[in-house]
Amino acid sequence: MRTRLASALLLAALLVAWEAWCRSGAVSPLVLPAPSAVAETLWGEVASGRLWPHLRVTVTEMALGLLAGTVLGLGAGILLGEWPALHRVLRPYVLASQLVPKLALGPLLILWFGFGLTPTVVITALICFFPLFENTLTGLAQVEPGQRELFRMLGASRAQTLLRLKLPTALPVILAGFRVAIVLALVGAVVGEFVGGRQGLGASIIAAQSTMDSSLIVALFVVITALGMAVYEAARGLEFLILRRYARG
Repeated sequence: MRTRLASALLLAALLVAWEAWCRSGAVSPLVLPAPSAVAETLWGEVASGRLWPHLRVTVTEMALGLLAGTVLGLGAGILLGEWPALHRVLRPYVLASQLVPKLALGPLLILWFGFGLTPTVVITALICFFPLFENTLTGLAQVEPGQRELFRMLGASRAQTLLRLKLPTALPVILAGFRVAIVLALVGAVVGEFVGGRQGLGASIIAAQSTMDSSLIVALFVVITALGMAVYEAARGLEFLILRRYARG
């Protein structure tokens, strides 16, 4: 409770200092709007209903990209973790695919899929893929050799060993990767909208930039930050419930 109070007081102090600095005339409102101006703009966007369609588009892109990236990352991690020879062959290509800046892929994805939802979902999925892939590989490799030998002596099949030993052991590491991926999903959705989105919070930032509406830009940053913190806390809560149930089991 004291930690939360201290955090809230720090935020309040920063906002007061920010407001005082802007009102002193030391900085132009075009460069940095005051918190009161940002709050007024944000309330106007919410009350008028202009914010909600863009928020819905970004959340949809984020969810679809996260789902695709999670399925592909978890599946590829399990596949390469179970077959070391395949891992040695494909790992350099997987790593190379992650070294290409996703923003640079935007124009190419637009050529392939056109403007709209699809290229943004693809960018989001590519960004979410690697944390799940790498954490799955790491988690599966943490199984103790003695436990593997025990399962082998008991006659467990490869599938039984995977489902009853390896995945439960790797679960905390995999969920940590999911926590990272869920934050990166929001980043991927917004970045994708920068390139080819017609709707969404990222597209709204580009539109506000074209009119030099700094209050709206900062207000959208506030919305993105609040959304990211909300989904991260939701992921932490889900992780806590899953691990507690797993520990009881």
